[in-house]
Amino acid sequence: MLVSERMSRPVITVAPEDSLHDTAELFRREHIRRAPVVEHGKLVGIISQSDLLNASPSTVTSLSVWELNYLLSKVTISRVMKKKVHTVAADTPIEEAARIMADYKIGGLPVVNDSGRVVGMITETDLFKVFLEMMGARQKATRVTALINDERGELAKLTKAVADAGGNFISLGTFTGSEAGTKVVTFKALGIKEKDAKKALSNVVKKFWDVRTS
Repeated sequence: MLVSERMSRPVITVAPEDSLHDTAELFRREHIRRAPVVEHGKLVGIISQSDLLNASPSTVTSLSVWELNYLLSKVTISRVMKKKVHTVAADTPIEEAARIMADYKIGGLPVVNDSGRVVGMITETDLFKVFLEMMGARQKATRVTALINDERGELAKLTKAVADAGGNFISLGTFTGSEAGTKVVTFKALGIKEKDAKKALSNVVKKFWDVRTS
């Protein structure tokens, strides 16, 4: 799966000369938490909801609401935006975008083309939706989490055992095991009951962590 398949578009952008007040209103109206800053069609920065909050006067200030609004109307995005922006291309694998967000602790990435123009936005919310789909979260089925050996052919044994018992996979994920040389496997399958899944996999898995219908 590529970023182009999950990114949001068209993208809501702001300009460097836009005021904090107008941008905050835009964020509230459009229910967004970040926006690329674009000038002459090119990406020059990014502004987030936290940037706006940090740049706003304290709630304990003695200034009146009119004075606050006046000050905010004079502060432009160019003064508080982040100029160093991490970006991805539309053909970037979705997991690479997730890795960048996790490594740099950011909640969204502008998607740019070869000319440096913003063509989309990929956010943590988009990734959460992908995760829900990958784990079959919206479909009720038998869900199994188990520990297997991290060896060639072990996953094939597991999937064959489930299929032979009448199970039809709707999701499957592997994760780093708690013990050296192991993997945690979580899957959901239709057509197989909890007790039948445990029986079919009794000689395949090292340990069952959870078996339920969800």
